[in-house]
Amino acid sequence: MRYSRRHWRTVCAVTVTAGLLVVPVSSGVAVTAAPPAVTAASDTPSPPPTSTGTAFPELDADLSARLDDAVRTVMSEANVPGVTVGLWAPGKGSYVRSFGVADKTTGERMDPDLFLRIGSETKTFTVTALLELVDQGKVGLDDPISRYVDGVPSGDRITLRELAGMRSGLFNYSMDEGFFKALTSDPERPFTPQELLDYAFKHPLQFEPGTQFEYSNTNLILLGLVVEQAGGMPLDEYVQRNVLDPAGLRHTVFPTDAAFPSPHAHGYTDQTASGRTEDATDWNPSWGWAAGAMISNLHDLRIWAPVLANGTLLTPETQAERLKTGPAIVPGAGYGLGIFNVQGWLGHNGSLPGYESLTIYLPGPKATLVVLLNTDTVHDGQQPSTLFGRAITELVTPRHVFDLPAENSSPSPSPSSTPPSTAVPQSPAPPAEWASGGAANGPVR
Repeated sequence: MRYSRRHWRTVCAVTVTAGLLVVPVSSGVAVTAAPPAVTAASDTPSPPPTSTGTAFPELDADLSARLDDAVRTVMSEANVPGVTVGLWAPGKGSYVRSFGVADKTTGERMDPDLFLRIGSETKTFTVTALLELVDQGKVGLDDPISRYVDGVPSGDRITLRELAGMRSGLFNYSMDEGFFKALTSDPERPFTPQELLDYAFKHPLQFEPGTQFEYSNTNLILLGLVVEQAGGMPLDEYVQRNVLDPAGLRHTVFPTDAAFPSPHAHGYTDQTASGRTEDATDWNPSWGWAAGAMISNLHDLRIWAPVLANGTLLTPETQAERLKTGPAIVPGAGYGLGIFNVQGWLGHNGSLPGYESLTIYLPGPKATLVVLLNTDTVHDGQQPSTLFGRAITELVTPRHVFDLPAENSSPSPSPSSTPPSTAVPQSPAPPAEWASGGAANGPVR
């Protein structure tokens, strides 16, 4: 068995995108004929420049060429089959490129229009749905989970806020040996939310609720059930009606099975029972559910970033609660309620077998960065999405470089009590377990 339990424990990661306006991106001609292939994409004009507190360079031909080189370098070093990158800043221009292949068998090129699985970016949608219910007075962030779901260990002492902020202490179901065996032996089988919780609830609390940070997909499964109960409909329907439709996201899907909209990129993973790299395109994402099952594309993630970072669908008071983080563990990074701040970039990343994504937004220049790739294979202990994020931001925002430590360099979370929360945009405070890829490593990160 090749799978590492550590790798599989984080069904998804963390995401944020910028830009409320839907701006179509159409495919263009190849920039170069040499591999890895690059597809350029045209874009509509950026909005007029606005006053910002952070310098951002013009996205001119020279910078675009340097970005091309940086992306190609990461692609080569990390052995990434295909990647799409979108970078936008008002008044500074845009950079949209696809490199490499979407299908290694046919040689089909990667393209900005392709759908990909977004793993833990799903958490941003689930938590947004929950916070909308908070604004409606149907749930309270400090309600105990026992008010909505029976059978949760210490459920009378774990709040919805602690679940959304990864501070519940509940065991991560994707680290359970039984789950591990069930999933890896048959990746196309479906899982129900209750089956996932059953794997988690066999284990005792990892720590007292609210005293530490630990990324756990179990938290999001519970919040998905809360949304269903308080919202009065299945989670996928609630998210569609109350998050995707109001945000104008027409190419984002919350699947209830392994169905994959076309056209989509094939995804490749080395986390297989055989130990060989395999095509994971049709693996059933139901085991990620509210934590990591969703699908999207470049267009929609560009739209979602500012909606998420600015709290467009929420009241200012609730968004302020969302952007509070816990104690500092990794310098320059913090996790709020289904959103992170890494050196000022707000959003989330995502990972599950075959795919990774990164969607982040920098408030000062109102810049958005989206990265979508079709592999989750770790390189030197780091998620490839982090490698791309770092390489790109080193060029465009050297004072705000997106970076997360390699898995084997993450410090342990402090067992001490939680210091006062601070707002993410002003004082990012970093949790360790999601330091690689935005979450503790697992099938859905």
